[in-house]
Amino acid sequence: MVVPAWSSQFEKEAIRELEAIGPLAGITRQWAWAGSTGDGVRVAVIDSGVAPDHPAIGDSLSGSMVVGVDEDKNEPFTVPDEPPVDSFGHGTACAGIIHAIAPRAEIFSVRVLGEDLKGKALRFAEGLRWAIDERMDVVNLSLSTSRPEYYGMFHRLADKAYFAGVTLVSAANNRRVPSYPSLYSSVISVAASKGKDPFEYLYNPSPPVEFGAPGIDLKVAWLDGGSCVTTGNSFAAPHIAGIVALICAKHPGLTPFQIKTILFACATNTNVENQANFSQQSQGVRKGSDQ
Repeated sequence: MVVPAWSSQFEKEAIRELEAIGPLAGITRQWAWAGSTGDGVRVAVIDSGVAPDHPAIGDSLSGSMVVGVDEDKNEPFTVPDEPPVDSFGHGTACAGIIHAIAPRAEIFSVRVLGEDLKGKALRFAEGLRWAIDERMDVVNLSLSTSRPEYYGMFHRLADKAYFAGVTLVSAANNRRVPSYPSLYSSVISVAASKGKDPFEYLYNPSPPVEFGAPGIDLKVAWLDGGSCVTTGNSFAAPHIAGIVALICAKHPGLTPFQIKTILFACATNTNVENQANFSQQSQGVRKGSDQ
């Protein structure tokens, strides 16, 4: 079993006692996303693909692309993935989590990983570039590269997304190694924390990881319409991506900076009012999601 990196940070008593003060204390989950279903928001899942017929996906898959590389020119290209496939199961798991939280968000699959859950950094970068150029509202990145030669390229792409109003949600690497783009301040970085409630997430005041969300011993969608129980930061990131989709649907036009601020203010461990009303507000969101 892979133990998510830095997950112990979210268990410190000092972090639990944090409170948002001043104007941020007025930003509650009720205001931020209660009643939202993610309607009209486009979420790109850059991963191993998404199985379109999986019950956990429903009818949310609105587009599917695959990235290849011209070996002669060493240039990546993006084309429609017809028919859409998931080469491993990982992408379907992430998309299923997002759909469960934001059932009316449109999911766009960008397949960059192969059957071994590996892929070239150039394919990853091209998939991210495509999502930014298509002005996706949210991009889930449950993958990364640790190769330093790609630091600059992914940094430029992360900045491009930030200034284009595209919110990148990136999983931290499961190993204690530098990985990109999760280390950039322009993205929302996520690691796994304990808990199963999809709306319970924690703020971490000791970056580079900023938030912790459920990702330990989770039951997730997998290949052939099935499921499995797994652990990893990969499955924490789509929890935050789904919540971001809810926020974007309820408050169109927010910048990634504003969204990150709302996430901070609404974290379980940063606002006393949020803690007290957590269960009630989460139930309200679920009811809204069924509409």
